[in-house]
Amino acid sequence: MKFLIFLSEISIPLILFYIVGFGILMKCHVYEEFVKGAKDGILTVVKILPTLIGLMVAVGVLRASGCLDMLGQVLGKLTRQIGFPSELVPLTIIRMFSSSAATGLVLDIFKEFGTDSHIGLIASIMMSCTETIFYTISVYFIAAKVNKTRYTVIGAMLATIAGMIASVILAGNM
Repeated sequence: MKFLIFLSEISIPLILFYIVGFGILMKCHVYEEFVKGAKDGILTVVKILPTLIGLMVAVGVLRASGCLDMLGQVLGKLTRQIGFPSELVPLTIIRMFSSSAATGLVLDIFKEFGTDSHIGLIASIMMSCTETIFYTISVYFIAAKVNKTRYTVIGAMLATIAGMIASVILAGNM
């Protein structure tokens, strides 16, 4: 166990030394490349900042207005019939937009139902096997200047549905 702890503590510094050493061997100006990359990163953040703010405001409005709870109750009647707990409908909706807001909802679920409850297990598994679809699409497609998403949303929604189904099945077998 001590070896694993040592390995985890030393891995990041080793990777950094490897990158710098490789850059020096290749006669690359490592510091200048680092500064150039940092500048490009800051410019990317500035480009995607309006999208991030818009998504955060939308999620905040949904939670604060009670619209999310109402939508959860309405859709929960349908999802309960197929074996998906209605308490997880708001989490499913928010997860598609914001990972941090979804994490807040998961913590609320843990407080209400417990971490080892059936709903808590489904929520945990669902958080690990679904993605923030609209956040990812908007941020990365804007950064890469992609205008036509084609089948991205449909594919991501299908993957999210598969993740939700998998979470219910896996939590049911535990």
